[in-house]
Amino acid sequence: MPTPYPLQGGCDCGFIRYRLNCKPLIVHCCHCSWCQRETGSAFAVNAMVESEQVELLQGEPELINTPSASGQGQQIARCPKCHVALWSHYAGSGPLTKFVRVGTLDQPQVLPPDVHIFTSTKQPWVILPEHIPAFAEYYDRQLVWSADSLQRAELLMPKIKAYRQSLKPA
Repeated sequence: MPTPYPLQGGCDCGFIRYRLNCKPLIVHCCHCSWCQRETGSAFAVNAMVESEQVELLQGEPELINTPSASGQGQQIARCPKCHVALWSHYAGSGPLTKFVRVGTLDQPQVLPPDVHIFTSTKQPWVILPEHIPAFAEYYDRQLVWSADSLQRAELLMPKIKAYRQSLKPA
């Protein structure tokens, strides 16, 4: 059964509400040690989507600069009242993409992982489903993403390149 879009989500206290207007490019279940530390859990489940497809309905998140394994850091959007993490902006695409924390959706069950990544550092008691692709580290998106997601990513690339160029010193 297809997922009904849009989907809504928010923080624990209800100060932040958002709407995910379309299907994510991909849903990662990341088992890296950084995600484990940030979430205090065994993994993070993030729905990667173009930022323009996430509509803020109420409240304004606080962007917290946080270290990352790449050394380039990330910004985590948190509710300024209850501090729940709603999404992240990673250095590679900055504010152009959001990695929405699936657990903040009102119906998180409708976005199960498309892929498990960084399983080389997964907790040994986590059992991965056999029917979902899993990679010890990262993967080649051409081999994993749907044709629709690859097409959307291609449309996003000029914006990402311009964003990266804007960060370089003149």
